[in-house]
Amino acid sequence: MKYINCTQPAIDDFPRDLFSEAQRQSGAVVLHVIASLYLFVALAVVCDEYFVPAVEKICAALNMSNDVAGATFMAAATSAPELFVNVIGTFITEGDIGVGTIVGSAVFNILAVAACCGIGAGMTIPLDWWPLTRDSIAYGVTVAILICVMHDERVEWYEALILVSLYAVYLAVMYFDKTFQKCAK
Repeated sequence: MKYINCTQPAIDDFPRDLFSEAQRQSGAVVLHVIASLYLFVALAVVCDEYFVPAVEKICAALNMSNDVAGATFMAAATSAPELFVNVIGTFITEGDIGVGTIVGSAVFNILAVAACCGIGAGMTIPLDWWPLTRDSIAYGVTVAILICVMHDERVEWYEALILVSLYAVYLAVMYFDKTFQKCAK
């Protein structure tokens, strides 16, 4: 028995391509690849020339260590594309990207990114106990809170506000990281 799908494809929620299907099959897709490569290189140059020095200056002005900068500014910068994809997927295409994408990305970041860094370094990387413990506790707490928020399969506005507020608390803890580290020792 053949089933008929009456739902409109999500691709129709996005703007049309500059090229027709026939043009793309005839080689116009190469222009997409070239434009993507150009934008990738441009983004790398902008990050290398402007973003990283700006983060270094901010960290120097705030007297923050490299691990705190990585856990705050760099983490926010690398998570921004995922945030925008989720916003577009949820509000524009009205798709169901949501929690699975977020949790899957977090697992990938914890396991695969750390493994790739270790493999790419080609040597044993020493880890300081404090950032590892601090961030593991923070991650465990956030997962527990996310489970509590998601127990009814809904995120109410006040729950979202609590989650954002907890991130602000995390940033405050990171700002006073040296004080907390001294207390922990």
